[in-house]
Amino acid sequence: MASNRHLGRIISLQSLYEYEFRSKAGDKTAEIDTIVAKNIEPYAKALGDTEFVRDLTQGVLAEVEKLDEELQPLAPEWPISSIAAIDRNVLRIGLFELTRRSEAVPPKVVINEAVELAKAFGADNSSKFVNGVLGTAFRNMGGEEGTHAESKQQETESQPESEPKKKPAKRAGSKSTKSKPKSTDVSEPAGEPEDSGSDSDQAV
Repeated sequence: MASNRHLGRIISLQSLYEYEFRSKAGDKTAEIDTIVAKNIEPYAKALGDTEFVRDLTQGVLAEVEKLDEELQPLAPEWPISSIAAIDRNVLRIGLFELTRRSEAVPPKVVINEAVELAKAFGADNSSKFVNGVLGTAFRNMGGEEGTHAESKQQETESQPESEPKKKPAKRAGSKSTKSKPKSTDVSEPAGEPEDSGSDSDQAV
C-alpha cells in the first residue's frame, strides 16, 4: 500500500502540537511515542507508512533547539516563542525536511506541504508567513527564486482517504494587527494564542 505522506505530516503536526502544549502545561505524563501511537491509530490503514510519521516527529523533536536557532534569523522580527504554536511547529517540520531530508523530498514539495498545513490549521496569514520563511531558507541554500510552486507539485503517493477530524483550536481574531517586519520579506505570523482552558489532550 502506498504511503500517504500528506496525512502523515498532519499527524506529525498534531503530535508535536499536543506534546508541546502538554509539556508547557506541566504534564509530566506527556511522552511523544505514546502521543504519536495514539494519533496514528485511527488512520493507520489510510496512512500506510506509519514509520514516516514516527521518524519525522522524533527527528523534529530531537533537533528542536537547533531548528529554532536556524529559524530565528529567517524572521528576525519574530522571536520563536512569540509565533503561534501551530505556525512554529509547521516551520519546524518544513525546515527539518528542507535541510535534513532534501534527498528524500524535493524542496518545493516540502514548502508546498508546509503551506498547505498552515492554510488548514493556522491563522489567516499563516500560510504566507510560512511560505516566506521557508522560501528564504531555500534561497539561502542556493535554491532558485520562487517558493510555492505555480502548479502544485505532488509527491507520487496516494491522496488522503481521510484526515483527522479534530484540528488545533484557532485563536479568535487571529489576524495580527502588527506591521509587517521590515528586515525580511515574510508576512507576519499570528501571535501565540492565550490559554483558553482547552483540554490538554486537544488534537489537530
